[in-house]
Amino acid sequence: MHPETIAIHVGQACDQLTGAVAAPIHLSTTFERAEDGGFPSGFVYGRDGNPNRHSLEACLAALEGGVEAAAFASGMAAITAAIESLPTGLPRRLVLPDDMYFGIRALIDETDIGARFDWVAVDMTDLAAVKAACAEPTGLVWMETPSNPLIKIVDIEAVARIARAAGALVAVDNTWATPLLQRPFALGADIVVHSLTKYVGGHSDVMIGAVVLRENGPQLTLLRAIQNHKGAVPSPFDCWLALRGMQSLSARMRVHCANAELVAQFLAGHPAVAAVHYPALESHPGHAVAKRQMRSFGGMLAFEVHGGREEAMRFAAGLQLITRATSLGGTHTLIEHRASVEGPQTMAPEGLLRLSVGLEHPDDLIADLVAAFAACSVSRS
Repeated sequence: MHPETIAIHVGQACDQLTGAVAAPIHLSTTFERAEDGGFPSGFVYGRDGNPNRHSLEACLAALEGGVEAAAFASGMAAITAAIESLPTGLPRRLVLPDDMYFGIRALIDETDIGARFDWVAVDMTDLAAVKAACAEPTGLVWMETPSNPLIKIVDIEAVARIARAAGALVAVDNTWATPLLQRPFALGADIVVHSLTKYVGGHSDVMIGAVVLRENGPQLTLLRAIQNHKGAVPSPFDCWLALRGMQSLSARMRVHCANAELVAQFLAGHPAVAAVHYPALESHPGHAVAKRQMRSFGGMLAFEVHGGREEAMRFAAGLQLITRATSLGGTHTLIEHRASVEGPQTMAPEGLLRLSVGLEHPDDLIADLVAAFAACSVSRS
C-alpha cells in the first residue's frame, strides 16, 4: 500500500464488537485474565500496553517501514529512550548535529544523560567533519533534517555510510519531514524518532512521541523495557488523537508544503529580509540533497530580518493572523524568535524568526506579513 493508505488502514480495522469505523478509546488500566491465568487479548496492564497505543505503534511502524514503534508521553521522552536504549557493547558516545533541537542540549546539560554519555556536535552538512568526529569510538550518530531552527539539510545516506563504517548506529529525527516526505530507513538509518505532537497530531492538542526501529534485536528489547518500567507512556486518548491525526497527515502535508513554498518565495523577494532558509529555494545550500531525499520540502522555514533582534521582535509583535507561539505542525501558522527561547547556546541569529506555516489560505498569510513589515518599518540596512 502507498503511505497515504497505510496511514488510514494499518492498525485501524473496524471494531469487531460494534462495527464502528472510528476506533473506540480504551481507557482501562487493567485487563481480565482467562481462567488459566493467561491474557487472551494480549493486554495485561496499561503501562505494558493498550489497544490504542498498539494501533498507533503498528501504523507508525508501517509508515516508516520499521519493524516496531514504541510510543512515549512526549517527543523528549522518545529522544531519551532512543539514547538510553543504545545496546550494551557500543561506545557511550554520541555524534550530534550542531544545529539541533535545543531540548536535546538541555537534556545533556541538565540531566544524568550528560554524565552517562560523551558527545560532540558537528556540522552534519560537512561530511569531512562527520568522518573526523566518527574517528573516535562512537555508538550513535544523530541526524535532524531539516534541522531546527536553521533548516539545514543533511545527506542521510552519506552520513549513514560514514556512521556504519565506524560501527555506530544511525538515528534520524524525522519530525519535521514526517514519514510522508522522507524515509530514513531506506537511506540507511537504524532508528527514527518523532515528536508526534507536531505534524502527526496536527492540531496542537496532544503531546506524544515515538521511536521506530528498523530491525528486531537487543535495542528493541531494551526500548520496550524502558517504555514499560520507566513508564513515560502516552494515555489511550493521546494515542487515539495521534492516530486520528495520522489519517489526515498526507492531505495536510500537501497544504503545509504548498503554503510554505509560497511564503518563502514572498519573503525571499522582500527588501526587509536578509535571508530565507527553506530548501525549496534553489539558493538554499541543501536544495539538491532535499530534492533527492524528500518528496516535498516541508512546512517549516526560517527567515532573518535586517536589524537583528529588536527588529525581529518588533516585526513578530505586529502580526495579527500569525500566532506568536512555540511548537509547530498544527493548523495555525506559528512564529517564534528562537534566539530568545534557546538562550546563550543558541545557533539562531538574533534576527531569525522560525515560521511553522499552517493551513490558512496563503494569500491571507502573506497579507499579514506585508502589513507587519509596513507597520514596523523594517528596512534594508
